Amino acid sequence: MPVSQSSPYPANAGSAASEQALLDRRARLLGPTYRAFYRNPIHLVRGSGVWLYDAQGRKYLDAYNNVASVGHCHPRVVEALSGQAATLNTHTRYLSEIILDYAEKLLGTLPPHLGHAMFTCTGSEANDLAIRIAQHSSGNTGVIITDFAYHGATIATAQLSPAAVGAKGVPAQHRTVAAPDTLRDGGRAAHDFARNVAAAIEDMRAQGIRPAALLLDSAFSSDGIFFPGATVMREATDHVRKAGGIIVADEVQSGFGRLGQGMWGFANYGLEPDIVTMGKPIGDGHPMGAVIVRPRLVASFGSNTGYFNTFGGNPVAAAVGIAVLDVIEGEGLIENARTVGAYTGELLDALKGRHGMVADVRHNGLYFGVELTAEDEAAAAAKTSSVVEAMREDGVLISSCGPRGNVLKIRPPLPFARDNAEQLAETLDRALSKW
Repeated sequence: MPVSQSSPYPANAGSAASEQALLDRRARLLGPTYRAFYRNPIHLVRGSGVWLYDAQGRKYLDAYNNVASVGHCHPRVVEALSGQAATLNTHTRYLSEIILDYAEKLLGTLPPHLGHAMFTCTGSEANDLAIRIAQHSSGNTGVIITDFAYHGATIATAQLSPAAVGAKGVPAQHRTVAAPDTLRDGGRAAHDFARNVAAAIEDMRAQGIRPAALLLDSAFSSDGIFFPGATVMREATDHVRKAGGIIVADEVQSGFGRLGQGMWGFANYGLEPDIVTMGKPIGDGHPMGAVIVRPRLVASFGSNTGYFNTFGGNPVAAAVGIAVLDVIEGEGLIENARTVGAYTGELLDALKGRHGMVADVRHNGLYFGVELTAEDEAAAAAKTSSVVEAMREDGVLISSCGPRGNVLKIRPPLPFARDNAEQLAETLDRALSKW
């Protein structure tokens, strides 16, 4: 089946006046809560592979969007989506072979103790459902998260996202712990992570609260991107299990081969989570999410509460999900993440010797955090923002993260190649040289 590349928006329909008109229209129609990237927002009209194109036809190297995990508008994914949409799209209360085919294929990428798949439309919904299951199955209420985590946009997940709501927005029954920062204090925070989790459990107990779950982003993406040692991570999860809680691995950022050592980030630590949540890269841009769970945890939940999602797990989403998994396997994208990721890491590490403001480079597969420093935190954040803006003007898209806003967040689509890595490093070198 041929795939159309046509668009209702002409590729050369942009000008300074029309961009301002779009910004004004956006503000009028969408209100103040929607914020665009960059001081000079980009009017994108097309994507292909690792490239994005604006209304003037300018090409940008996408080194940020993990949503288009196997590349923007991958032909195989687009064909699967359009073919199924032209055949049937309904929900999971009818029998559907393709939904079961997808569940079987997705479960086959995970440890065998995770036996059930529950489908959602977003990672936020997935984390929300995971917490409901954890609280129901354990009979407990408290959740432990890192102190600048982001886990979603529902009421429950926003309250578990200090990056979005601040520490004061986290309800009293939950606890935050310092992320395992591998840079500061000689990496002491990483060494103390398990101890901090144990202390949070004891603090809960003192207040008559019991832990339901430890909710972990395997790459600590919003906290600044860290990859701590496996031993301390296993110790932290052991503390939670002994206290009656369960382990939820949030793989929205680190899953689907991004870390280059297998399909899932939690496996890098040798963890056996009770629940795994997924979103963003699961559908290469199609709105999908999933909760993968130990069967015993949903036995009571299923009979007493039940679960239904009108759009979660629909046949089109299943077709897209199968196509994404087929592309990851068929195009060797996990191996690509490993080899090109290592090469990119070498190029970025070399910049540390060239630019004194580069304090640290943290990387695993095709996930990179470049921490910048200055005379104080405000200056470091300002420099980081300026570097992101300079790279945008030079044709490479990245972002920033961390509680201080001083970590460059680099997370390209998985087909990222060696020449893309060289362009990224050269562009970052020029941006850093401005300081």
